[in-house]
Amino acid sequence: MGYPDVRLRRMRRTAAIRDLFAMPKPGPEKFIWPVFVVPGVGRKEPIASMPGQFRFSADELVKALQPVVASGVRSVLLFGQHEGEDKDECGTPAAEMGGAVQRAIPVLRAAFPDLVIFTDVCLCAYTAHGHCGPRDADGDVDNDAACEMLARVAVSHARAGADGVAPSAMMDGQIAAIRHALDEEGFQKVLLISYSTKFASQMYGPFRDAENSAPGQGDRQGYQASYRDVGTAIRESDFDEDEGADCLMVKPALFYLDLIRTLADRTHLPVMAYNVSGEYSMIHAAAAAGYCDLYPTARESLYAIFRSGATQVISYWAPFYREIFSS
Repeated sequence: MGYPDVRLRRMRRTAAIRDLFAMPKPGPEKFIWPVFVVPGVGRKEPIASMPGQFRFSADELVKALQPVVASGVRSVLLFGQHEGEDKDECGTPAAEMGGAVQRAIPVLRAAFPDLVIFTDVCLCAYTAHGHCGPRDADGDVDNDAACEMLARVAVSHARAGADGVAPSAMMDGQIAAIRHALDEEGFQKVLLISYSTKFASQMYGPFRDAENSAPGQGDRQGYQASYRDVGTAIRESDFDEDEGADCLMVKPALFYLDLIRTLADRTHLPVMAYNVSGEYSMIHAAAAAGYCDLYPTARESLYAIFRSGATQVISYWAPFYREIFSS
């Protein structure tokens, strides 16, 4: 049976009817705001390539979080920066308890006792060469040495009070190494969020500007997943699940909706999606050029991510939840 007996426009006749049959609006509790923390006090530095985003010292981040938490967003993912002259081959400053992330966690915990605090665990912002681990004699990242260092960083974040750690270096075996180290140090309750299928993507440019983490030489295609090799990309998540990850993740999100769906269909773990800096900044650029309306386009993109099967979304849109979903 079809037209004229079936008229699908009946389902769209009024706003109330459309809402009745639509998928539920994603709640603010499903969003995680990725934020950049820097040393010091009184610092709120705009990021030119990411409109509406800033680098914050811990005290300024508390101020910025007040309206965000009031909107219902309950989670953050902290990225730290190191500004000293002691960056080294291994990224040793990343594990220091005096680092920006380690200092920010208790400040946020005191201000927002119920805030879920995740931390990014990586080394690229702390190494002198900008790669995600120490290099071997051939100049490649030494996988096993990187895992040892990542485990030290994760333990330092847990010791500072993080609810969960999220290693993003894409080293083989990093989840097992970190889970073992956390358990050995008595942090069995700390969540382990895996950047399990993270692609070597052009969508990270604004982030690397914000984090000052671009590699000095070469690129990261030797350890991040290839978008031309879907099978291996999914195996990354399979291995991380077997190694003890509590959540899996696909990064970026909008160019990889099919992979989010595939992963959601094959796992019982939560599947996060990271709506990355380039995806965020592209919409801002299009809106600034008059090609689209900012918040309606952001809303459409976020619905697409949740529709693909993501259970939580890490997104720079999180602070603007009310503006995006108010209509």
